[in-house]
Amino acid sequence: MKDDLILQQRVIDEMEFEPSVNAAHIGISVRGGVVTLSGHVDSFVEKFAAERTARRVKGVKAVAQELEVRLPGDRKTADEEIAARAVQILSWDAMVPRDRIGVKVEHGIVTLSGDVDWQFQRAEAEADVRKLGGVRSVINDIAIAPKLRAEDVQATIRAALERNAEVEAGKVTVTVSGSKVTLAGKVNAWIEREAIERAAWSAPGVAQVEDRIELVRP
Repeated sequence: MKDDLILQQRVIDEMEFEPSVNAAHIGISVRGGVVTLSGHVDSFVEKFAAERTARRVKGVKAVAQELEVRLPGDRKTADEEIAARAVQILSWDAMVPRDRIGVKVEHGIVTLSGDVDWQFQRAEAEADVRKLGGVRSVINDIAIAPKLRAEDVQATIRAALERNAEVEAGKVTVTVSGSKVTLAGKVNAWIEREAIERAAWSAPGVAQVEDRIELVRP
């Protein structure tokens, strides 16, 4: 209980320190190292920023996202306009393959579909759409077409972990089955866990990452 109270105050302090987040409307509770965010924000971008802010606090094991996006009346945008702007911004981004991503908008919720070759392309498409005004949420249904053998994917991830200064590669086990990667082991900080996930997603052909890494307090 005492540890949770200390962690709660750390998250509150970090949220108030983050300029892209209005902490006044965000409630923060902690139980067993799991942070729950409640209340409301003015945009989906702010909602995402609040989650990222909570995740980077040392000792946070997981974040339960219960924030509601409440758009001010003068910022509500018709679904047709959001869809048109989403298609346009995706076409401008050289990192996103052309004519392979579908866009659907309903009540401000954007659903992305189609397929790409790399996880970074999938993430980039979502990041593009997340910036648009009027977006309440993004559902990323873009698939990744696997292209490499399991052994090649595993070797790529292992090499990336060994190059990363934030990660002790010896503490992590990597298992590959088809296009799915399973990570296991123990780390001391959330930033280390995120670095491991990034390494897994960076391997070509990876369509799913199951993170079983435990976050333990030093």
